[in-house]
Amino acid sequence: MKLHREGKGTLAVVFLALVILNSLVQWATKLAWLEFSVLALSVVLYAIVLQFFRNPTRTITINPKGMLSPADGKVVTIQEVFEDEILKDKCVQMSIFMSPFNVHVNRYPLGGKVTDAIHHPGKFLVAWHPKSSTLNERTTVAVENVNWGKVVFRQIAGAVARRIVMYAKPGDMAAQGSEFGFIKFGSRVDLFLPLDSDIRVKEGDVVKGGITVLATRNA
Repeated sequence: MKLHREGKGTLAVVFLALVILNSLVQWATKLAWLEFSVLALSVVLYAIVLQFFRNPTRTITINPKGMLSPADGKVVTIQEVFEDEILKDKCVQMSIFMSPFNVHVNRYPLGGKVTDAIHHPGKFLVAWHPKSSTLNERTTVAVENVNWGKVVFRQIAGAVARRIVMYAKPGDMAAQGSEFGFIKFGSRVDLFLPLDSDIRVKEGDVVKGGITVLATRNA
């Protein structure tokens, strides 16, 4: 299993903590069943953390007229909103909820020039809370290209996700499907599309980052 570089530090800390825990249990007791139970639970816990940081190899098919999913997860919101940070206009918001069991890599949904890449510190409300998109720790990235104009997408932290990693920088040339960030242990990604986008998914659909076409548009 290929692991993401963001997991190296976390996996090392978890492994060390589990080794210390098992050593203390062996030192404090001679009960074989207890030692075995703690060891078994440690293996399960480490396996769970390990799968959080998996990074499967994917073949990305470039689609200039298609908007690829920026994350693995479930589409939980498709609605018309007013995006007031960068676009200052009405658009279609699509939200993808990433559970702790999804792949956590975030990918550019379209190619083009990165015009904005902003980090906002904030709270850690549950990802489905209505105010999480404005109160939680989050990033805002905007990419502009010929067919789509300027498209905004956000990484939003949740109650479990406590670290957002953003690789995007203003002036970068984004390649559709390439990594722009990582959210540890899940949460949500919001995407803000033009009103005339042809939406290809519906609420409740399960999507894959860099694979699923969320919408198309003929400019």
